[in-house]
Amino acid sequence: MAADAGARDGGASDDGVGKAMLVYRDPGCSCCEDWAEIARVAGYRVEVVNRADMTAVKTRYGVPADLASCHTAIIGDYAIEGHVPMPHVAKLIDDRPRGIVGLAVPGMPRGSPGMEMADGTIDPFEVMAFDRAGNSRTYRA
Repeated sequence: MAADAGARDGGASDDGVGKAMLVYRDPGCSCCEDWAEIARVAGYRVEVVNRADMTAVKTRYGVPADLASCHTAIIGDYAIEGHVPMPHVAKLIDDRPRGIVGLAVPGMPRGSPGMEMADGTIDPFEVMAFDRAGNSRTYRA
């Protein structure tokens, strides 16, 4: 099925769950729009909302402070914090693993999706899964 192939490549699954994405961003941050565009290209229906109170947004959706980044996306019951690559988002939506309430790429690493550098610089980064208690672990796509 073509939609299934898209999900494996980082696109939205075809079951309707996870295609709609709400992205909260600080109005002063431009990289969030870049990440949202990457999500659109991957097949997500993205709405971007400017919010000056991003700390309150992160608290509302259970994002641990040590995993915080510049924007917070909501897909179904999941929070996606920062510059998470689309294949990781698709895997989360497709697999729906128990106990995980979100994924995060802490900070704003150069070379992560939406933070591409003209000179090709890539900072090492990990995608982290987190649970309701704020525990985290590495998440692999």
